[in-house]
Amino acid sequence: MPNTPERPCRIRVQRDGPLLVEGPVEVVGEDGEVTASTRFAVAVCTCRRSRIFPWCDTSHRCRGKRPQEGGVA
Repeated sequence: MPNTPERPCRIRVQRDGPLLVEGPVEVVGEDGEVTASTRFAVAVCTCRRSRIFPWCDTSHRCRGKRPQEGGVA
C-alpha cells in the first residue's frame, strides 16, 4: 500500500536490531547508490555487519552482549 498523508510510512525501531520499514522502499547509501525492495516490509541493517547490507541478515545476533551501564564489565 503506497504511503499517503493519511497513512505515512511506518518505521519500527528495535534495540540492538534493524529498523523495520513498511515497504516498498528505496534506501540511498552514503555513496548515492539506491537499493530498492518491493516487499511489504524490510529490515534495514543498522550495525553494518550484514553481508547483504543495507538489508539485515541477523548478523547483529552474533556480537557479544554490551556491558550494563554503571555495572561491572
